[in-house]
Amino acid sequence: MTAVVTAPAKEAAAPESGLRGLLRHRVHRKVLLLGVLALVLIPVGVALWGSGSWPADLTVNVSGPLDDANQWVIDNRDTHPLFLYFLLHLSNTATDAVDGVYQVLDAIGWLGVLAAGVLFAWRAAGLGRRGVKVAATALAAFAVCGLLGMWDAAMLTIALMVVAVALAALLGVLIGLAAGLSGLVDRALRPVLDTMQVLPAFAYLLPFVLIFGTGTPAALFCTVIYAAPPMARLTALGLRGADPAVLEASASLGASAWQRLRSARLPLARKQMLLGLNQTIMMALSMVVIAALVGAGGLGEEVYSALSTVDVGKALAAGIPIVLIAVWLDRTTAAAGDRIGQSAPGGGLLHGRSAWALVFAGAAAAAVAGLAVVGKAWPELWTYDISTPVNKAQEWITENLTFTETWSREFTLWILNPLRDVLIWLPWWSLLLLVAAIAWLVGTWATALTATLSMAAIGVLGVWGKSLDTLSQVLAALVVTLVLGVLAGVFSARAGRLERWLRPVLDAMQTMPHFVYLIPVVALFGVTRASAIIAAVVYALPAVVRITTQGLREVDPAALEASRSLGASARQQLLQVQLPLARPALQLAVNQGVVLVLAVVVVGGLVGGGALGYDVVKGLSRGEMGIGMTAGVAIVCLGLVLDRITQPATRKTD
Repeated sequence: MTAVVTAPAKEAAAPESGLRGLLRHRVHRKVLLLGVLALVLIPVGVALWGSGSWPADLTVNVSGPLDDANQWVIDNRDTHPLFLYFLLHLSNTATDAVDGVYQVLDAIGWLGVLAAGVLFAWRAAGLGRRGVKVAATALAAFAVCGLLGMWDAAMLTIALMVVAVALAALLGVLIGLAAGLSGLVDRALRPVLDTMQVLPAFAYLLPFVLIFGTGTPAALFCTVIYAAPPMARLTALGLRGADPAVLEASASLGASAWQRLRSARLPLARKQMLLGLNQTIMMALSMVVIAALVGAGGLGEEVYSALSTVDVGKALAAGIPIVLIAVWLDRTTAAAGDRIGQSAPGGGLLHGRSAWALVFAGAAAAAVAGLAVVGKAWPELWTYDISTPVNKAQEWITENLTFTETWSREFTLWILNPLRDVLIWLPWWSLLLLVAAIAWLVGTWATALTATLSMAAIGVLGVWGKSLDTLSQVLAALVVTLVLGVLAGVFSARAGRLERWLRPVLDAMQTMPHFVYLIPVVALFGVTRASAIIAAVVYALPAVVRITTQGLREVDPAALEASRSLGASARQQLLQVQLPLARPALQLAVNQGVVLVLAVVVVGGLVGGGALGYDVVKGLSRGEMGIGMTAGVAIVCLGLVLDRITQPATRKTD
């Protein structure tokens, strides 16, 4: 019976191995169609446009109108009703809020701030061993700020952070509530939030500088907008993921929609919302540091001024407190999130509201004692200047470790320059066709249309060559990141001990703002284009390693067991089973790698990266908003192109 059934099946399946079988697969159909279109469109492109860069006839000068708009804002900021009755009030409120928090921190003195930070971290993280570790991290962060002479700058950064995170969290919760309770709002907001999370931080600075000028208001509002999407996303996710049984039970008891939201949905979403707060805090700190370019002050300004004069010692003195503050905030919020749903080990004064009362009482007592004994300001005798020894160490590295300079020069000469030259040499229309083909191959026609229009917009803006220079740096950094990240992810997935050893290192690396990565890179490699590449690789590497490791670990064990039973070696299991089944995770790793690499390559304009990043820095520092805004829009378009061609749309499988 079996033989009778299978023989005709084999005969019927035989013709499928030819052209008909090829055409039955969606990807194969697309490849075949693209091949046919290439045979037609390439000769047409050569005949109509030939070769060369983007034609001048297809460009639009937007720098002039943007400069005029900036000048109009400057001329009318003190007289126009829009500024007098709306924007000026926003600006003054933002400045007053940040100044108010800073004055409070200054009033309670350094000892009160230190005690409050340590006690808050200890209480939020729990009263056990983990709470003690987080409290020790807080103590180290504040102590280092003072010891390195960065106390005042750190307090200004924290003041800006407090206001920005409060506003971003409030905005994110409101958006998340709307998206979590309405499917229509969720579908409408999803592409907007996707796009916002793809854009580099630099792109957010310019519009707010155009409206508010440089200073605290522009820094605050761009930080709020940049940091709100994670809170909105995770709030909506938590509300939508609430247990239906709990909601049904609440409804059956006659609870209204508001009561169900307050007593069921929001409590069930607390863990996701606290994770969103953690991400919002990290993104806000990253933007606050970068916002030094628009006069935000604080630790970011110390780093920026030091990098602009290649004073690595001063930059490191400000960079270390930034890293420690980031680790403190990350550990505190992460530990608080992990405690949700866990019952307290007991009652008494060390639990519940009594514990919070003791925290406030302890902080107040420390503040009073500090003001009475040691004063408000951090004692000058307790500071240590590390800039001189660090700069001497950097001079020694430059003189003796010449391989770093040689490697940087060779990498630029043999990889970066040829890649940039090839991209610029390619006819502009061929790049548009290539972007459209790749985007359509991995996505849909809508994906291809968005990517192609974004690439064309770069040419229309008149920054085609600079954008391709930036693209060459992104591609070079991405290849290095993926090679190192996937290899490290494979080894981590196959060796649990290595993964446990790498986990705290990756955690610490992911908490640091990308601005900080430029400091050690400049110390080792100097101010070159390769420095931006190296910083981008180091910044993006943790995400790629984590995603690859998780993807390989989540492969169905049954598939691995079946391959082992067939005699497959470890190498065959990896190449023929694990990597193919982990393809969605690897695609996500590529997408995240592209987004993170682009963010640092753009910031690399500060350390010799040139191209679009340099134009943004030039526009911000010299007030040439036309050049800066044009480069900023081009960065947004380039980010959309790279995101669309590395993030396939969700479809049914063939």
